[in-house]
Amino acid sequence: MSAADPTLVQEAARRRTFAIISHPDAGKTTLTEKLLLYAGAVGEAGSVTARRGRKAATSDWMEVEQRRGISVTSTVLRFEYDNVVFNLLDTPGHKDFSEDTLRVLAAVDSAVILIDAARGVEPQTEQLFQVARARGIPLMAFVNKYDRPGMEPLEIVDHLTEQLELPLVPLTWPVGIPGAFRGVIDRRDASFHRFTRVTGGSAVAHEEVVAAGDEIDEEDAPAWAVAEEELELIDVDGAEFDEEAFLSGEQIPLLFGSAAWNFGIGQLLDTLRDIAPSARPRVTDDGTPRPVDQPFAALAFKVQANMDPRHRDRVAFVRVCSGRFERGMRVTNARTGRTLALSFAHEVFGQDRVVLDEAYPGDVLGVIIGGDVRVGDTLYIGSEVRFPPIPTLTPESFVTVSNRDVNRHKQFRRGLEQLDQEGVVHVLRREHSQDPVPVLAGVGPMQFEVAVERLKTEFGADVRTEMLPWQAARRTDAEGAAKVLADPGHTDVFVRADGTQLAVFPNRFIMDRFAQRNPTVRLERLIGADEPD
Repeated sequence: MSAADPTLVQEAARRRTFAIISHPDAGKTTLTEKLLLYAGAVGEAGSVTARRGRKAATSDWMEVEQRRGISVTSTVLRFEYDNVVFNLLDTPGHKDFSEDTLRVLAAVDSAVILIDAARGVEPQTEQLFQVARARGIPLMAFVNKYDRPGMEPLEIVDHLTEQLELPLVPLTWPVGIPGAFRGVIDRRDASFHRFTRVTGGSAVAHEEVVAAGDEIDEEDAPAWAVAEEELELIDVDGAEFDEEAFLSGEQIPLLFGSAAWNFGIGQLLDTLRDIAPSARPRVTDDGTPRPVDQPFAALAFKVQANMDPRHRDRVAFVRVCSGRFERGMRVTNARTGRTLALSFAHEVFGQDRVVLDEAYPGDVLGVIIGGDVRVGDTLYIGSEVRFPPIPTLTPESFVTVSNRDVNRHKQFRRGLEQLDQEGVVHVLRREHSQDPVPVLAGVGPMQFEVAVERLKTEFGADVRTEMLPWQAARRTDAEGAAKVLADPGHTDVFVRADGTQLAVFPNRFIMDRFAQRNPTVRLERLIGADEPD
């Protein structure tokens, strides 16, 4: 690969790879649908016709997601708008699936924080924000549900500044109080974008643009006057957009709207096109940035089995970090040292897939693979490359899982292995006892519900689970494991598939007391120092 390949550099510059992060019920799935609507990727929000006439879901394509009405797994949605290629990575909102969101944040170049206008920053949003900030990911905020009663705009700015501890720069400003939303002022040219509701929000909202200096409709004049006064206060604070500060993660552009009624969606999409970063050099595990025009290297950030139940396939979601991808190319897996051919690669749009012959830095591929690729693997051509490990949250919930049907033992074991490799749950075992019953570990109990359902529907294994009394865990070594097992505080030690020994405790108080009594014992979090103490 030539470092002077102009096509590669130009194509990388056209990519915008971003995620949407939020608390549950902030409207993330709705916003995702509306971005696709405004980009022309779908014809009608909520009713998606896939390419080539096939019916497909968009972000929430799994049966369990559609039935529960929540996102439990991240999804890739690739679409084009105004000569820009977007790779939108939709993330789960529920805290029990935070680990999936962490993997997504390892693959994106920017993120949109979705804020409920009435609720503001909620715990899950704040945790994900801290993770993104620690990685220096450029962030922009979209205040959603402004068509409903909520905080006044100046109150929202103060709240977000206090909670996120970063300066916010409004790029758009609402005209009308929450619940009586008329439109937004675009601060970049002082134009007023007046919106008209569309029944059900299923089509692009009618938008009337009033240029700066033009006369405002008498009906809108009072709300316009209030908005102008508020913007004068914003101007006094000197809140101006600074591209360098934004790209370094030290400033957050702010926009207002309503995903349900399609208000402000066009402005958000245009902002992503204009200021969201394209593919940039990514840091390898030795701290060296790898330019996009270096030979091919990619990060596998997610593995998903059975996306196509007819073929029982296994798809690795791979973010191209440098070089040009060509279908059929042979790459090396840095973890195993083995080579494999990327012969079955697809452009991904929810569950729908289209064969992809080439891709560039910033693109996300769905590669059908066997068992050779796992979450966090680096695939490369030429000299060895390794990207940093993807964070893993320390589990806080534990259950035993047992097979109800002895005739389905192989399916039970295969299903557990697959869910472990995907990162749906951590599968643990006891090495120090004869107890053969596996233990599932996760951030929260909803992970176990999804695991049980997938074991039954995808692998034909009917299982039962039983909650265990542990709520705190730390990685340890052989010496630490021996002391933990000898402790009278109802502690235990489990082992993951990768050999990691995990000491578990009934609660943090008992864990901290054990650590005080045994100051030399190794007790560490799993990879991912972003978790709050």
